[in-house]
Amino acid sequence: MKTADIAFFDFDGTITSKDSLAEILKFIKGKFSYYAGILVLSPVIVAYKIGILSNHTAKEILLAYFLKDLDVKKFNALCVEFTEKKLPGILNKSALLEIRRHMQQNTQVVIISASAENWLAPWCTKYNITCIATRLQVKNGKLTGKIEGRNCSGKEKVRLIKNNYVLSDYKKIYAYGDSPDDLPMLALATEKNYKPFRKYFY
Repeated sequence: MKTADIAFFDFDGTITSKDSLAEILKFIKGKFSYYAGILVLSPVIVAYKIGILSNHTAKEILLAYFLKDLDVKKFNALCVEFTEKKLPGILNKSALLEIRRHMQQNTQVVIISASAENWLAPWCTKYNITCIATRLQVKNGKLTGKIEGRNCSGKEKVRLIKNNYVLSDYKKIYAYGDSPDDLPMLALATEKNYKPFRKYFY
């Protein structure tokens, strides 16, 4: 008998008002270095926007530019500091209330995001939320600038959900997302929520 419910939440743009990757890069590198880097990478960004480069490839170029050879222990410590000092300022209160409502009703809550688990997992652990996110490749204790496996976006979210959960076991499946990349995930849900908190950012 199906008794449990589960809720899948995208993170950036759904729970946050800003892209957390951009925000953590500003936090680590400083705003000047971040925007200078974005200027250097503007051809890559344009190539991605017009479809020449995939999201995965463009993201790896960005990660390599800003994070390659950074000691992973130092990076993880900075990620924890980011979640404590900066992340709360970009969280959507309405989204947090919806997460709290689900948890009070014993719904299993899962954050599934293209952002890296390095800064999402500490936040999720604090609130007893399951985290499924992009993994950054590490070699010899340093970030390589590559993604381990695939970027957790689009159809990859669906694959990871199905790898981790037997959806037929759940009575209700909720999904929350804000971009076309989230539509495959929303298609799994019995209750779909597209851009549900967009008007409540403050």
